[in-house]
Amino acid sequence: MPRIVGYNVQTAVEADHHLIVAHEVTMLGFDRDALSMMAAAANDVMTTDQLTAIADKGYYKGEEIVASEDAGISVVVPKPMTSNAGARGQFDKADSAYDRDKDVYVCPAGEKLTYRFTGQQDGKALRSYWSGACADCAIKDKCTTSKERRVRRWEKEDVLERVQERLDADPAHLAVRSMTVEHPYGTIKSWMGATHFKMRRLKNVATEMALHVLAYNMTRVMNLMGIPAMIAAMKA
Repeated sequence: MPRIVGYNVQTAVEADHHLIVAHEVTMLGFDRDALSMMAAAANDVMTTDQLTAIADKGYYKGEEIVASEDAGISVVVPKPMTSNAGARGQFDKADSAYDRDKDVYVCPAGEKLTYRFTGQQDGKALRSYWSGACADCAIKDKCTTSKERRVRRWEKEDVLERVQERLDADPAHLAVRSMTVEHPYGTIKSWMGATHFKMRRLKNVATEMALHVLAYNMTRVMNLMGIPAMIAAMKA
């Protein structure tokens, strides 16, 4: 957060051997702007033809997901539930199904919300949809207190829907993430003791973290290959 003096370490960890393939130290108190940066950094050093980047919901940001997908990186990240409509006993946007072929939303009452206009918000083009049948709807009180229920759709929302479909098809992706990326953090934090960095200023902390990552990766490779095999590989 803006008033916190601290450091946020981002890592990309490959799933087969739990090696840290990319890392970055930032002074941002959140993760939502780091997805495409870390996915691209991992893609630069990995040898796979198709990289899949799995992250938790703290990394969910439409622009970051689109940037990663445009770079040819498949993203799996769950969408956080930000609407409190369900807690109020009302429908939210997810309860209206989007028909791609007809470019309409179908609300819980079965009415079609048609496209009306495109507006701008925070630099994003948002398409607005609504129906003229809301006034006489029998379940209007469960949907909206306004004259009609309006649904807005980002012009890139098809990308976000593709990401959600990917997660729905294989929910085990999230278990892979927790078993992969948390392991190096747990190991390094146990080495650090009180889990605080000993250095100050971003440049120095980045160097400290780079040494931790190097030590972790070398220890991991020695455990996997054995010391003689690692030395032989380094000489090759």
